[in-house]
Amino acid sequence: MTLAEAVARAGAAKDERALADLRREVDDDLEAAARSASYQERAVAYRAIGQLRFNQKTELLRRGLEDTSPACRGSALLSLELLSRDHPGLVNAARPRLHSLANDDPNPAVRRLAVMSLKNGSPTPDTITLLAHLGAEAEERELRDAAMAVHRALKKKASAR
Repeated sequence: MTLAEAVARAGAAKDERALADLRREVDDDLEAAARSASYQERAVAYRAIGQLRFNQKTELLRRGLEDTSPACRGSALLSLELLSRDHPGLVNAARPRLHSLANDDPNPAVRRLAVMSLKNGSPTPDTITLLAHLGAEAEERELRDAAMAVHRALKKKASAR
């Protein structure tokens, strides 16, 4: 079974046991794809981690955030955002890299995805300040809008504490 087939089956998986069986079946293929020379294969692997809810592969996602390919960084960010909905520690552990991607990545889509991932972490002052700055100063309208939306959400979360 290919990673793409496993991801398609993951969407139809009825329970956690079926999903665990899928993860076991593609574990080696996912590892190999994440180390592939082809950025397309790496991107599929990074995206599959989130779609298969493969929490044991978060170290691969960290590697994906450092990848030279914007497609791979974006795929890793999508998976990080998905997995961190229930586990904010993932975002908190990757916060310095997410700040760097949101502020400095040359690809605007990667910057927006990094901002969207930050919403699932703790509302730290440095993140709130970065988002306020991006919301006011970013050149791309979509990035400004995303930064302001996440800024508002984190401010609300901080005030609820």
